[in-house]
Amino acid sequence: MARGVALCCYNGRKSSTLLSSSIARVSISFSRKTLFASYPIRPRRQNFSRLFCNIASVPNAAVDETMYKEVFNRRMAMAGLKPHHRIALGVSGGPDSMALCVLTAKWKTEGSSGVNKTDGFIDGLVAVVVDHGLRQESKDEAQLVCSRVSEMGIRCEIARCDWVNGRPKQGHLQEAAREMRYQMISNVCFRQQIGVLLIAHHADDQAELFILRLSRGSGVLGLAGTSFASEIFSEDLELDVQQMKNRSILLVRPLLDLWKEDMYKICQWGRQDWVEDPTNLSQLFVRNRIRTSIGNLQSGSFKSELQAVISECRRTRSFVDKVCTDLLKQTVTVTDKGYAVLDLERLNPKEVEDICLSKYLTAVLQFISQRPRPIRGNTSKLLLNYIRAAPCRTSLTAAGCYLSPAPGSKGTKVIVSCFLDSSLPSKTEIVNICFNEARKRPTSDDLGQIISSAKTFSDQNRVFDVQFLDAASESVLSKARELNLVNESTYTTIGLLQRDETNRFITKKEDNKSVDASEDHGTNIASSSGKVHLLPGKDLYFMNRFLIRWDLSNHQCDEACCGKCPVGTATSLEVRHMVESDWLYLVELSRSSNRDHSTSSSHKAIRSLKSIPVAARRSLLVLVNHCGLLLGVPAIGFSYCPCLKASTVFLPRVPLGGGFSSFL
Repeated sequence: MARGVALCCYNGRKSSTLLSSSIARVSISFSRKTLFASYPIRPRRQNFSRLFCNIASVPNAAVDETMYKEVFNRRMAMAGLKPHHRIALGVSGGPDSMALCVLTAKWKTEGSSGVNKTDGFIDGLVAVVVDHGLRQESKDEAQLVCSRVSEMGIRCEIARCDWVNGRPKQGHLQEAAREMRYQMISNVCFRQQIGVLLIAHHADDQAELFILRLSRGSGVLGLAGTSFASEIFSEDLELDVQQMKNRSILLVRPLLDLWKEDMYKICQWGRQDWVEDPTNLSQLFVRNRIRTSIGNLQSGSFKSELQAVISECRRTRSFVDKVCTDLLKQTVTVTDKGYAVLDLERLNPKEVEDICLSKYLTAVLQFISQRPRPIRGNTSKLLLNYIRAAPCRTSLTAAGCYLSPAPGSKGTKVIVSCFLDSSLPSKTEIVNICFNEARKRPTSDDLGQIISSAKTFSDQNRVFDVQFLDAASESVLSKARELNLVNESTYTTIGLLQRDETNRFITKKEDNKSVDASEDHGTNIASSSGKVHLLPGKDLYFMNRFLIRWDLSNHQCDEACCGKCPVGTATSLEVRHMVESDWLYLVELSRSSNRDHSTSSSHKAIRSLKSIPVAARRSLLVLVNHCGLLLGVPAIGFSYCPCLKASTVFLPRVPLGGGFSSFL
């Protein structure tokens, strides 16, 4: 919960807002349409410190309940959702999330397909309130919001954050809190087997994000804002054993067609209280500044015209995403050894638009490296030039990947493998999991069916005619003016907002240069150069890419009887990537005159290794003992002695293409 909260009431009842007797009563105005009056109130619940006691007096206006229901129902259908599906709500207690609660509760319970209630709570609906734990009173505030949501007939759970690395720094507080919030809500969803999460982002949020990204130089794809629906994946491996993939959640934003003022009206219609966060008025935060600037505009057409520009960006994004998805299916082969092969003859890169080809390459490289960072600027240009120079004759290192011509392809195929530099820490996470426990978790086909329905809707509404396909970031507004999407006044206003935030951003970067240079950017994420040890019978999820396991087999070697077997005497084995000395050792071992297990196993391993390009061999996992002796390479079937039973599976945390998303 944010620092300081004002609780507002729409329903005509006495407010249950609470005030510490030692805190002076304060009246704060949160919008031009909302008037706050302050006077003493007898609290019904326990007191909170630093809370303002206010009653919101909003002019009663006609609320088109039918329209709101239709808009919400249409968006839920677009996402492939039906009332019987199990759904979670991200709730902060503000007007946006409370409006989401109102609409979702009605959608769940009304109509012929509505669900029942059990013990007074709507079946298949859970609200999640995150207590960030950054302030002393946040626990009580979360409990207050939870009790109000429960009164609506919605089960509510509080997820409390545990900042294991300490409180985030002030400059990154909002970003860190947002990431933690999504992680905590996702954890609840995975634990309760809920496949869908609704978030209360609306049209005003999209407008703010557009100005913010425009000031940062984002391209058309970034200016499209947040997706309407997108698949998100667990940070830790949540294994779906039946399909051998990481579990996912469908995040849906069903309020994108509505504005902030609609949130207040929906709360009024649903007779629901909400809390207001006074820190949303602080001009220290960029979103607050943009929100204030847009709110102060008197032009009635500004928002609608800005929304028209965003809509055209989203149409372009939908088109590019579809082209990219088709290209990935047609031209990319993913191997079980963790590398991909691009067929440049099928791709025909010279005929693909820059924006589509860049998105395609980003998707491939993010998948192979399992690093979600975007690829921009010079790196993006370098990749485009490399692929467009087909047939490729050289190699290239970019964005955590190594691109090289496939052997025997004459440059018509390119291998993309994970680039490993032991001098740099890997930004991927190493996670121990219990495979047997994962097998016990039930799986549901609901999410697959939901995503399938959403894809069908997207395909039926596929976009073909788009206007911003060749528009650079700096030319989007000019193009919008040419298309009469915005008038001269709106064009000028957006430009002023953009320049103002751009100047602030540049100044802030200059001020923070010296600080950033001296900051310790240490992380708890494991380094590829650090030693990782695996116990027998346990499973290790390595660098978000491979699941590896080893154990003692029922077969024993001759040395096992006398206690000299390097596998039988090992309490743990080190897991690392293959290096050149490993395959040279295998070659040497295969030439041995001995007829033992290690020699015959190395023969088979060398044959398998020859089919794997040299560049891709470095991403294979090996098992070595404390003396550095190579004991196993599970991917190519090598084991030093029959005592070792080892396996590895290429199991990327995020699938190729990043999962389903929709910008409709």
